[in-house]
Amino acid sequence: MRLFLMGAAAGVLAAGLATAAEQPPAMGVLEPVVVTATRFKDRYDDKPVNVTVITAEDMLRSAAKTVPDLLAEQAGIHIHDFFGNNASTTTIDLRGFGIGGTQNTLILIDGRRAADLDLSGVQWSALPMTAIERIEIVRGGGAVLYGDGATSGVVNIITRSPLAQPTGATLGVRAGSYGMKELNASANYAGERIGFNLTANNFESDGYRDNNHNRQTNALADFRVLTGSGEIALKLGTDHQGIRLPGARQVQPSAGVNQLATNRRGAQTPLDWSQRNGNRMNLDWRHDTGLGEFNLGLGWRDKEQVSYFDFGGFPDFRVADLDVWSFSPRFKATPALPGGKHTLVFGLDWQRWDYRLRRSDAVANIGRPFNTIDAQQETLGFYIQDSLTVSERLTLMAGLRGERFAIDAEDRFDAAAPGGAFGSGAPSGQQRESEKAYELGARYVVTPGAALTAKTGRSYRFANVDEIYETSALFTNQFQFLRPQTARHHELGVEFRDASAWLRAALFQMDVRDEIHLDAFTSGIGNTNLPPSRRRGLELEGKWQPLRPLSLSGAYTYTDAVFRDGVLPGGAFTQTNVVIAGKTVPLVPRHKINLGAVWAFSGATRISLLATYVAKQYMDNDQGNTLGTQIPSYVVADLKLSHREGPWTLSAAINNLFDRKYYNYAVRSQFVPDRYNAYPLPERNFGISVAYTFR
Repeated sequence: MRLFLMGAAAGVLAAGLATAAEQPPAMGVLEPVVVTATRFKDRYDDKPVNVTVITAEDMLRSAAKTVPDLLAEQAGIHIHDFFGNNASTTTIDLRGFGIGGTQNTLILIDGRRAADLDLSGVQWSALPMTAIERIEIVRGGGAVLYGDGATSGVVNIITRSPLAQPTGATLGVRAGSYGMKELNASANYAGERIGFNLTANNFESDGYRDNNHNRQTNALADFRVLTGSGEIALKLGTDHQGIRLPGARQVQPSAGVNQLATNRRGAQTPLDWSQRNGNRMNLDWRHDTGLGEFNLGLGWRDKEQVSYFDFGGFPDFRVADLDVWSFSPRFKATPALPGGKHTLVFGLDWQRWDYRLRRSDAVANIGRPFNTIDAQQETLGFYIQDSLTVSERLTLMAGLRGERFAIDAEDRFDAAAPGGAFGSGAPSGQQRESEKAYELGARYVVTPGAALTAKTGRSYRFANVDEIYETSALFTNQFQFLRPQTARHHELGVEFRDASAWLRAALFQMDVRDEIHLDAFTSGIGNTNLPPSRRRGLELEGKWQPLRPLSLSGAYTYTDAVFRDGVLPGGAFTQTNVVIAGKTVPLVPRHKINLGAVWAFSGATRISLLATYVAKQYMDNDQGNTLGTQIPSYVVADLKLSHREGPWTLSAAINNLFDRKYYNYAVRSQFVPDRYNAYPLPERNFGISVAYTFR
């Protein structure tokens, strides 16, 4: 009944928009050219896709300090931030997957995967916001073009082209609460056919929490050459991070413990830390063949991640090394076929990950680890997508993808190594899978400014190496290969735009089978394929400029995420027979509201305000919804004042304006019934920045 009422509301909205939209659409409200929806530069406003574009101008207006903060301003996206320190451990969730959101929302940088075959997450701070041209969000689509992991959608972060910027250089500094200081420098050259830019960034902060010092250094280079019929682009990057890890704040009412109240900023793990170093190189060649546009992408990146966890005197020291190679040729053509104007996109994606993890009990002993895990993963996918313009009003789209997945893993165990006396090694194993995705969509233009869209499709996700390396019921290491996760999607949408406003509404439903997720209650299972679940909801987002100096924006998300069936067996040390059928998926708020306003006092000065409301959520590990305590709802507001004076740009921001004490991630103990760990986020904090541009 609830979904029916939402559909009726969307129908009334669509009727109202069809009546109101008598003017031709204004392209200034939202940039219509995107690459994510077709993997080529193309207009989105004649295709059945749900796209939001965050432009460079939007980033300047926003008080957001990181890319996840920017994404959280949009409909359908919720974030979980553990420490609030430069997005160092932040995950994003699109359309209600909770802690598994990162594995179900595909993050791209310039069209290439940013996530890896482990659970380390996306290194958001490795790409400074000053280097970003725009961010494209495609909801409920992308599985055909991008494959594994594009379950709920795709977020593509696109860096600035040197040929699209004037020749010059910029130097900027930023400082703020908790000892935060940042230095940015960039230089750009734009010739007639050749361009390049260089960007360097250094960030340092003590963090809101104890033992949370964070230092991040990045450098990027982008070289472009225009050929007679296309472009060659070479992009290089390196990033280095060192961060201290404070752990959680524990709450257990039965024992009279509430560290959120008594020592909110304290550290539970004062000895824990992590370091991460990465490099990447991407080469793209775009060429117009006369028959169509050809694009060849080659990519390589590596990562070294070092971490130390004390575990109360039972230390675990790890060094993980990863190399990733990718090869992605694709072609776009407009062949003369019956039925109307066809635009065909087809290609293949090949990727290989080489992974090694070494485990020891101390930094000094890593030369002789007790476990050495080696894994090689390879995927090969083929896809084709056809966009058919039947008439000026009607466009149809259909796509199909097939992908093969292979992983080989081994664990070499040295019982004589320091710390190896009580360990074990996992027998070698391998897995071979094949999966497919499809998408069907239609877009119908009701009036020049209003259109209806409908989509259906199928997506899939393969388990990564961190999700299969677990222990048996006797706590011996083993590789537990899991079935691929699959999902079926359905979506209805309406979009309206005119000279002063833009509005989109979407109803969606996803039915998920074999969801890959941590089963914290069952000893020896680790990650497993969960029983069937369903996500459905409503997304509204829009912008309106009622007065020349005033711009308003808003987004509302309703998400109903439930398990459709199932019982988690539990074990000797945990709850048993945890019924999850009909229960709400943890870490998914039912309601989220974003409201924003920008007032331009002049062409040089403006003030921006954003307020966000997030409803209460069940905690991680509370699949049975039985803890009796939830993550409380919260409202936070951010304020930013910016001014330009000649080559100078100045800004001042207040984040968490009303000084709310809140958190958006907490995990329930599976051993003590009323205990949970929460990760408090910063209270009111300040930042100022100054930048000077040389021309």
